[in-house]
Amino acid sequence: MSSSTPSSSAGGVGSADSAAPRRNSKRPKYSKFTQQELPACKPILTPRWVISAFMLVSIVFIPIGVVSLFASRDVVEIIDRYETACLPQNYRNDKVSFIQNNATDKACNRTLTVKKLMKQPIYVYYQLDNFYQNHRRYVKSRSDSQLKGRNSEDDVSACKPEDMSNGQPIVPCGLIAWSLFNDTYDFSLNNQQLAVNKRGISWKSDRDSKFGKDVFPKNFQNGSLIGGKHLDSSVPLSEQEDLIVWMRTAALPTFRKLYGKIERDLQPNEVIHVTLQNNYNTYSFNGKKKLVLSTTSWLGGKNDFLGIAYLTVGGLCFFLALSFTVVYLVKPRRLGDPSYLSWNRNPGGH
Repeated sequence: MSSSTPSSSAGGVGSADSAAPRRNSKRPKYSKFTQQELPACKPILTPRWVISAFMLVSIVFIPIGVVSLFASRDVVEIIDRYETACLPQNYRNDKVSFIQNNATDKACNRTLTVKKLMKQPIYVYYQLDNFYQNHRRYVKSRSDSQLKGRNSEDDVSACKPEDMSNGQPIVPCGLIAWSLFNDTYDFSLNNQQLAVNKRGISWKSDRDSKFGKDVFPKNFQNGSLIGGKHLDSSVPLSEQEDLIVWMRTAALPTFRKLYGKIERDLQPNEVIHVTLQNNYNTYSFNGKKKLVLSTTSWLGGKNDFLGIAYLTVGGLCFFLALSFTVVYLVKPRRLGDPSYLSWNRNPGGH
């Protein structure tokens, strides 16, 4: 009897341990953070708070809108659309054949009159309308590694159809470079040449990091179909600033690209004579070409949208503040007692 006791007691302990349920709960350890019981600010939107908030927004936004709008209005622009005016009369009904015929004279004379004082620097832009630089196949048709280093000259896999010419890689390859804008502008004032500085028109980060100093144009525009401007094969890509500006593709179909800077003041009523070469083909897709001369303000170029947006939001908030004030004064409504709110009666939320 005594000999069987230890064995039965030992077995009982083991069976009790194995029968005990294992605790495998994923319930997090209790804390005020996990149970969302931390002190919190729960504002009650009384009429006074709402009216004050709308009034504060209007007081801040309306002056900003006025200042932004005046800054934009201080910018002086001269815009001249010329793609139709520079067509000979006998080609008005056949524009594409004119631009594709190398024998036709593409020179065109335009006259610009300065309406207001334009202080230096005066930025010269060309503007293209209905040109979709944001098209997926167009944007992808380039080789960043080729532009950056001479050792990647053969990396043209993404550049089709402008990747190879006579069995040799094109540098720079791709449709973006191939379609480089090639209209030119010469300015004169009082029978004297008006210099246009074309240095420093691109981003410094692009010149230093994206376009190599040891990469030179090669086999560029050598095909039967010429897309745009030719490049000087003796000048590295890091110094071809027209190309660098063009390669930074635009997000919208209407865009401006910087052509150069006029570094002298232009007085009111001065007449600028422009001799331009109308080389770039926008007639195939009904595009428009414009020459733009513009000053800048502390806010940038001419753009009324920012000022109008601030004025619109500020004016709307002011109107709402007045409307709520009138409603509050004419037909007031007694507020309930906040002490009856659930989180005030039971702070734990239970």
